[in-house]
Amino acid sequence: QVQLVESGGGLVQAGGSLRLSCAASGRIFSINGMGWYRQAPGKQRELVARISSGGSTNYSDSVKGRFTISRDNAKNTVWLQMNSLKTEDTAVYYCRSVINLHEYWGQGTQVTVSS
Repeated sequence: QVQLVESGGGLVQAGGSLRLSCAASGRIFSINGMGWYRQAPGKQRELVARISSGGSTNYSDSVKGRFTISRDNAKNTVWLQMNSLKTEDTAVYYCRSVINLHEYWGQGTQVTVSS
């Protein structure tokens, strides 16, 4: 059974940094896109950043220049380095990936940025 396990969330002051990681495990034959989404209270889930198997990246305008997504195909892992965090970055962050042609989501990790 395929799983995505996230880690790295927590509480940080505005201006600080956090690094999220997401590791895929199980019977994996192929991994295509990997990405991070977030959902703040009362808001819809939104794309934060995504990376293709070839390394092409896309970012939401709200995080460009502050967040960096990266991945290690050999380790089936994707990271999200978040710098210069703002209070509006507070949300539950979810990892998403297309594995074996199926979509999978992680359980979510809470990121709270205090002022």
